[in-house]
Amino acid sequence: MDRKEPMTAYGYEKLSFELNDLKNRELPEIVKEIEVALEHGDLKENAEYHAAKEKQRLVDLRLSELADVLNFAQIVDPSVLEHARISFGSTVVLCDVETDTEITYTIVGGCESNPENGLISFNSPLAKQLLGKEEGDEFKAKLPGGVKEYEILEVKYQEIVFDCN
Repeated sequence: MDRKEPMTAYGYEKLSFELNDLKNRELPEIVKEIEVALEHGDLKENAEYHAAKEKQRLVDLRLSELADVLNFAQIVDPSVLEHARISFGSTVVLCDVETDTEITYTIVGGCESNPENGLISFNSPLAKQLLGKEEGDEFKAKLPGGVKEYEILEVKYQEIVFDCN
């Protein structure tokens, strides 16, 4: 299987930074915690040792996840893609037909998603149903909360703002 994990350069850098931070700062600190805890003797009742080992296990899991995602990463520059039809990096203005409310989403990589800020993963149920559609299309989206009917008011590319701080 040729699995690809599309993301922007921002997402790739963010994950790479986290991976390096875990490997070069967090893990060495945990190793020191384990060494100090080992000096306390009896491991059966050594809470510091067990806590540090659990922390190490969680960091190892996260390192594995990050390495996997980065291994399959495909960096995409949405500014060079065509956005007449909805694709990765498209900003979409939808109208909820039932409530007549407008919602704006930008389709990004899984590690970059932040629905509260309008960034949805290309793997989300809504994004999967949006891909390939164009301005003026109406469709019924099957979502975890039920079926919603939308009209696509606008499809465009605009610079993606990841951090809203």
